[in-house]
Amino acid sequence: MNEQTSIDQRCINTIRFLVTDAVQKAKSGHPGMPMGTATMAYVLWTRHLKHHPGDPYWVDRDRFILSAGHGSMLLYALLHLTGYDLPLSELQSFRQWESRTAGHPESHLLPGVEVTTGPLGQGISNAVGMALAEAHLAARYNRPGHGIVDHFTYVIASDGDLMEGVSSEACSLAGHLGLGKLIVLFDDNRISLAGSTALAFTEDVEMRFQAQGWHVHRVEEGNNVGAIDAALHAARENTAKPSLISVQTVIGYGAPNKQGTFGTHGSPLGEEEVLAAKKNLGWPAEPDFYIPEDVSEHFRGALSTGWEKKEEWEEDFARYRGAYPEMAEEFSRRMRGELPAEWDAELPSFQADAKGIATRKASEAVLQALARNVSDIMGGSADLNPSTFSWIKDLGDFEMPERASQDVQGMVGGEWGYEGRNVHFGVREHAMGALTLGMARHGGFIPYTATFLVFSDYMRPPIRLAALSEAHVIYIFTHDSIGLGEDGPTHQPIEQLMNLRAIPNLTVIRPADAAETVEAWRAALVKADGPTALIFTRQGVPVLDRSKQGPARELHRGGYILWQSGKDEPEAILIGTGSEVHIALEAGKQLADEGVNVRVVSLPSWELFDQQPAEYREGVLPSTVRARVAVEAGIKLGWEHYVGLEGAVVGMESFGASAPASVLYEKFGITAERVAQAARGLLKGNSP
Repeated sequence: MNEQTSIDQRCINTIRFLVTDAVQKAKSGHPGMPMGTATMAYVLWTRHLKHHPGDPYWVDRDRFILSAGHGSMLLYALLHLTGYDLPLSELQSFRQWESRTAGHPESHLLPGVEVTTGPLGQGISNAVGMALAEAHLAARYNRPGHGIVDHFTYVIASDGDLMEGVSSEACSLAGHLGLGKLIVLFDDNRISLAGSTALAFTEDVEMRFQAQGWHVHRVEEGNNVGAIDAALHAARENTAKPSLISVQTVIGYGAPNKQGTFGTHGSPLGEEEVLAAKKNLGWPAEPDFYIPEDVSEHFRGALSTGWEKKEEWEEDFARYRGAYPEMAEEFSRRMRGELPAEWDAELPSFQADAKGIATRKASEAVLQALARNVSDIMGGSADLNPSTFSWIKDLGDFEMPERASQDVQGMVGGEWGYEGRNVHFGVREHAMGALTLGMARHGGFIPYTATFLVFSDYMRPPIRLAALSEAHVIYIFTHDSIGLGEDGPTHQPIEQLMNLRAIPNLTVIRPADAAETVEAWRAALVKADGPTALIFTRQGVPVLDRSKQGPARELHRGGYILWQSGKDEPEAILIGTGSEVHIALEAGKQLADEGVNVRVVSLPSWELFDQQPAEYREGVLPSTVRARVAVEAGIKLGWEHYVGLEGAVVGMESFGASAPASVLYEKFGITAERVAQAARGLLKGNSP
């Protein structure tokens, strides 16, 4: 039964025409999706969503993600109407310079936008991470009579979201984990940008989600307020499984000549069709951006309702604090995004060791120490724990508690359930990246991922979005070069390191030894306004004698003088990262034996180095020294930033090969002799 009232209809149409007016004024945008989904959005935001527009960051609010980010004006209209800090003038400047109403929602620009969505499939996958975060926090902190973590994660997703492979990865995991407080409203309008979805997408979506372990409900008519409301109630009651509500909508609903067509997907309706739609739905032609007074009053009820909900929560939390003061303080600290006192007090130290240790193995020791002191740290790998050494020992697996009775073999000790801090993402790198971004945006977590560096290609979209949205995520990438050896060129990264360095606001750190690895983790924990990629070796590398070399704490400057043969300004500078720092150091000592005043620079992080004052950078890499050689077992492109056009780069010019690591370094010329030879040539005035 459709229980739609007159005020419901006016509210829904207000959403529709705020959208069409904004898109028309901007002369660009996507009006069709918001026009079709206005009813489901209205029902969700006025009858179910627990939020407080006066405090967009209240920790126990429901999370809403518009995964179909191209329909951004739907979200902007809802934020304005319900009383968020988004004046009408911002809607009127949709998609314009310095407007907070960007073409796709951006979380760092606008309170009320939970995640930065745009690339399809990312938002719904972020939402799985948010639901995972809620489940873990509830298991860790809730106590009988005190449900201080008790909220839902809602999504509006499009057919395009469900076509993208990342959503299948993420939703499969959500079903496996039984994340029952995740509810997805599927805008099943059967239209995509290029035409009917029948051109490329004919699978039975509902059966797919049922097979993935979801509760599925179908609403036959997208403007049926009562049916949508009932479906949401049913989904909220079924907390054993995530829920998909498939709502049959009409794209561009109300536009008499264009509704139901792909022409409304990605282009303004046109002035004549906007007027025709307003006439068709009984809406005044003028003024644009019209909001009836009773509609405004109805929507702004969210302010008082939200205030009441938050006040109830704060009263409960005050009682909780009295009963469980330590837990309350830890929860509050985490939600503030602060590190605990003495968080790094137990980090390991490594003594000089010529035999060496793989930096992935040193990272394991650091991660264990950090995880014991920082409860915020939670994550896992893409089924690569035995290779990336990224499990947190004895702190349990994050799994659906009911699955504990099954015969499941795992390698992590500790509790089994939602309180566990090791997430088994399975062979799903793309989803892993998207889920951890959702965890970070939820708040209360410093999530991490782990896989081989070559597979960063599978994760690049969510890494880019984490950097754009300034999310605190840590990416562990091991097996960082041809040094991984016999697995061959399919697994040997060549261009991946430079690909990561190309992403703005992503800090990439490739430590030279175990001591630098400790400092790399410190840097990653401290950088809260963006993600960090930690790049580790498979093979052992010597632990440098820091009494004779530059101190590892200089890693926080990005680059530093590791060793120099004389006190005067050097004649040549050798620059290395990671395992190749040792090659540069060996080459430097060869040149020093020949009477050359040579400097060796460890440059673990380009981003951190470039942030240093010009005076410091000039002190490390003086512009007067033109004989510079960089060595890195990866693509050469980009190193001209430090060696200039007159310098030389010893690196890879092809894919790798299958052979032991030592053979590969020799065959591809990543050797100390090659570095020394390049420096000699530069000193003699030969071009590189």
